[in-house]
Amino acid sequence: MTIHKEGYKILVLLLIVMILVVLGANNFLVSSILGKRIIFFGCVVLYLFVLLFFRKPNRSIEINEKLIYAPADGNVVAIEEVEEDEFFKEKRIQVSVFMTIFDVHMNIFPFSGRIKYMKYHPGKNLVAFLPKSSQLNEMSSVVIENENSTGVLVRQIAGALARRIVTYPKPGDNVKQGDELGFIKFGSRVDLFLPIGSKINVHIGQRVKLKKTVIAEFAEA
Repeated sequence: MTIHKEGYKILVLLLIVMILVVLGANNFLVSSILGKRIIFFGCVVLYLFVLLFFRKPNRSIEINEKLIYAPADGNVVAIEEVEEDEFFKEKRIQVSVFMTIFDVHMNIFPFSGRIKYMKYHPGKNLVAFLPKSSQLNEMSSVVIENENSTGVLVRQIAGALARRIVTYPKPGDNVKQGDELGFIKFGSRVDLFLPIGSKINVHIGQRVKLKKTVIAEFAEA
């Protein structure tokens, strides 16, 4: 387990602020020993809590291009047939993974391919497990096309606490299954829009892990 690069700056700045708060409380603001201890331990707990968001697990992945792996840790909150109207303009199977505050918040490529499309959408910060968050929240959409020209839209969606989505690839990039797609700082959900006919291997409420859980399998060509 290591710390993700997206957390370096935030954790350093937060540490400086915490040190200043503790020093200020000890020297100027708080006279009682109990009050000083409460502030100190409060700062420690808050720092560890933020540190938890930016952990990066050291997991291996078994490469198999017939499989679509979970792009994030979390709980499956939606499996339904929907009209995908941003890129494909057709019916797709939407599988949504909601990340709690205790989950790893990095995202990976669920399969290898080429980046066909990418677009960032500013928006609101509704609670990410709500259905409306897929249309109204801040989000980033990435379409990956495999060697068989089968495309999947992966959508990173910010939640109530999230204020920044990081997406690493650019259109035209070749990407590898299991590599990092991006990071959602302090939140919150990833949607997959799969081709009709894909074999879904998960169910509502199931816990999934990036690089480990197979979300679906591509239909045989």
